[in-house]
Amino acid sequence: MGSDIVGEEGLQKGNSVSLSLTCSSEDELNNFYAKLSKGGSANHPLEDTFWGAKSGDLTDKFGNHWLLSFDKNKSGN
Repeated sequence: MGSDIVGEEGLQKGNSVSLSLTCSSEDELNNFYAKLSKGGSANHPLEDTFWGAKSGDLTDKFGNHWLLSFDKNKSGN
């Protein structure tokens, strides 16, 4: 998945590409979010969305932008 959305700070090294990670469980999502945001910044905390997913985004300690999500509709819950 690609994205050309750049924040208000403008184009900077690391924010021209967003890495998208779709997790297979809510535990996996929480674990990856915690580990990737350590030393970086949690831009948007994990939250439930209107489309049935839990998602958030962050910038890791290397300046890379990540989009993380878990589709609750596919979890069987």
